[in-house]
Amino acid sequence: MGLAQAWSVALCGVDGLPVEIEADVGVGQPRTHLLGLPDASLHESKERVKAAVRNSNEEWPKQRIVLGLSPANLPKGGSSYDLAIACATLAAAGSVPPDRLAGTVLLGELALDGRVRPIRGVLPSLLAARRAGLHTAVVPVDALPEAALVDGVEVHGAVTLSEVLAWLRAELAALQPPSPAEEPGPPEGPDLADVVGQPEARWALEVAAAGAHHLLLSGPPGTGKTMLAERLAGLLPPLTRQDALAVTAVHSVAGVLTSDSPLVASPPFVSVHHTTSITALVGGGTGMAKPGAASQAHKGVLFLDEACEFGPKTIDTLRTALEAGEVRIARRDGVARYPARFQLILATNPCPCAPPKEIDCVCTPIVRRRYQARLSGPLLDRVDLRVRMRATTAMSNADAAPPEPTATVRERVLKARTRAATRWSSHGHSWPTNAAVPGPALRREFALPRPTTALLDRALATGALTGRGADRCLRVAWTLADLAESARPTADHVAAALNFRERRSK
Repeated sequence: MGLAQAWSVALCGVDGLPVEIEADVGVGQPRTHLLGLPDASLHESKERVKAAVRNSNEEWPKQRIVLGLSPANLPKGGSSYDLAIACATLAAAGSVPPDRLAGTVLLGELALDGRVRPIRGVLPSLLAARRAGLHTAVVPVDALPEAALVDGVEVHGAVTLSEVLAWLRAELAALQPPSPAEEPGPPEGPDLADVVGQPEARWALEVAAAGAHHLLLSGPPGTGKTMLAERLAGLLPPLTRQDALAVTAVHSVAGVLTSDSPLVASPPFVSVHHTTSITALVGGGTGMAKPGAASQAHKGVLFLDEACEFGPKTIDTLRTALEAGEVRIARRDGVARYPARFQLILATNPCPCAPPKEIDCVCTPIVRRRYQARLSGPLLDRVDLRVRMRATTAMSNADAAPPEPTATVRERVLKARTRAATRWSSHGHSWPTNAAVPGPALRREFALPRPTTALLDRALATGALTGRGADRCLRVAWTLADLAESARPTADHVAAALNFRERRSK
């Protein structure tokens, strides 16, 4: 008879909360009681753990076992508690010493034969454990590279339950240490030099990369819309350590991390098919909501090809995320918050028939307007740059200058981003890009002279531009000034930013 404690972590979105697992082995009929609002998969852990212990040549207590998961009012689910439940129970029964369980977080699902299987969310779980003062962690060996990203926590990898129990019995070499971390190499992606022609669209892509602006590419099929969108991520600077951990945490919860590349060091590129559901796009699911494509594209690019083919309700779910930079999903078990500060790239044909030449279009004006109206006004108002692409007129470019490669354009983008970050930080702000600057700050602290913004004032007076649209024009104007190495935007920069917002589909 005895009492022992072990630690695990419950995840709510990408936020973790340490869970204390108490095991009481006492007199009574042999039965296991699990308390603390467990879901169905956690209820099944009683049988998984019992079989794993027996198949690890250990004796399961033939007494009454009460397992309490605290905080008791927090709903808990998943199989990540298996390893902690097994160790706490055996420690309470006196099979293993409880000394090492203090200050140690145990994460892992147990197979019936005692193997420790990988789980989702190891990185955010260990970040939460570190904040709670836990200094040691035992994780599945497959998750060891991911766990090693957390500084300040001594990490051990386990293949089987027997290894964990041997470690608790002071066999120091029973568990595997993490391998030395390797710096990720530069990302390999498609080159911008592959795109033929389309100078206006290439310039818009550069502006979008320099200021983190959203972009709409419209034009006939085969003009290079998808090719350009796929090359945007290559123009973006590498992620900072803090941003890389935030992106990796989302990917860990989503279950898309691999042991070969545990740290997402480059801006992610997520392409979504037009048949995707709302749940797959912004997140959801039963119980605690899972992250969707919008959150997986955090600090990167979310590309919606054939945007007008998306259901209006589906694509409009992005409107809040574009403003707030996060997705909040309320469920019975709580509110899950996932970061979703991405660059949105939309690509669409001008009409349903989409011929290579507009003169061959058979769609009536009503059909064209109805097709384009699938992108709602409120959504388009959040898109900073809109470009109409033209059909390619010549395949041979022997007499033309070679297109600029990604490396050349990225150099200009990095310089522009550095100028912007330096400017905002010199005024005591931490905005990383021009797109992150709040509208009130642009209109008050960084207000431009009235002659410079005359075109914007006229567009606002005539109703051609909303207040949100005017703020976004100002952000684009600042980006154009940064690319031109100008101290402040001029009237020409404002006019060019306003021209980018015009929807020139006919």
